[in-house]
Amino acid sequence: MSVTAVPRITRSRFGMLPDGGEVERVVLQAASGLEARIMTYGASLQALLVPDAAGRRDDIVLGHDVLDGYLARRQFFGATIGRYANRIAGARFMLDGKKVQLAANNGVNALHGGPEGFDRRNWRIVAIEDGDRPAVTLAYTSADGEQGYPGTLDVELTWRLTGPMELSLDMTARTDRPTVVNLTNHSFFNLAGARSGQNILDHHLTVAADHFLAIDAGAIPLRQPPCAVADTPFDFRAGAAVGARIRDDHPQIRVGRGYDHNFCLGPTSSEPHFAARLAEPASGRVLELFTNQPGLQVYSGNFLDGSTAGKGGRLYRQSDAICLEPHAWPDTPNRPDFPTARLGPGEVYRHSTRYRFTHAHPGAIETQSAVESPGGAGR
Repeated sequence: MSVTAVPRITRSRFGMLPDGGEVERVVLQAASGLEARIMTYGASLQALLVPDAAGRRDDIVLGHDVLDGYLARRQFFGATIGRYANRIAGARFMLDGKKVQLAANNGVNALHGGPEGFDRRNWRIVAIEDGDRPAVTLAYTSADGEQGYPGTLDVELTWRLTGPMELSLDMTARTDRPTVVNLTNHSFFNLAGARSGQNILDHHLTVAADHFLAIDAGAIPLRQPPCAVADTPFDFRAGAAVGARIRDDHPQIRVGRGYDHNFCLGPTSSEPHFAARLAEPASGRVLELFTNQPGLQVYSGNFLDGSTAGKGGRLYRQSDAICLEPHAWPDTPNRPDFPTARLGPGEVYRHSTRYRFTHAHPGAIETQSAVESPGGAGR
């Protein structure tokens, strides 16, 4: 698709579900060449085209070219995650003195909303806005008891081009009974391009966090306070290549098979604040992420195992992408010492994230070390 001279928006059919439901795709285009393609299935960012420093556009998120790939295997590519992103230990928690039993789907734990989370739902398009800031708003109503979660939850999210090189995601939720809510987007980023054949180990990552959550073998936070990142492979405050310390003999690198940890950003805020920066040396693409959420899950694609063919027929392998997922801390409903994820009637859950793209001179991005591809699983 050619670069548009002015911002514009288009809507079309993307595919059909087995039950006959139609999946639509809305394309938001900016004059700069930034282009976001959002499909109703999972309210997903199906593609994100971003110019490099020379003006060449590439799709920088993993996924599939057609709907069938998303239906064949659940891998969360670009999807909206809910009701609760990340994990809840034992698939249960206490809420106002009552036990809530969830549907387990990650061993004994609940992951990303259970077996049929929000990423498996076909959302409704409720508004499309053209003009200088094109946008699409989607909605989903989660019934009381769905996947075990209490309360009828009404969710709306808006994808909007808020600047020539900025994509925003705003989500709200309201409930008729006390419940827990934790939403995020689960895009897999590779700033070299989803079809490039390059991994993300030379991407330079900065995370504005002094602490992270140590996890057990089930990726549940340990019963201890957050760990200081200082003098560990988790210190990205000054920036480092993703792969610079991914093979360090650190117990948390071992248990996560790389990075799959929550970084503690600070309290939930009303406005997005700087959380992370990701830069790719060859293309010069730079992604700056701003969010109002208290945590950022950094996942280095450790379990991409070459068994899935994605866009362009490429097999996705370990470290072919990195996820930067802003949300509440994992297992918060079982941890009164963590920031709360409780939502009551009359309250409004608000999640705001901004993806801002800039350019650095190709080759000028510091990578700190030469990085090898992971043996046996990477390129």
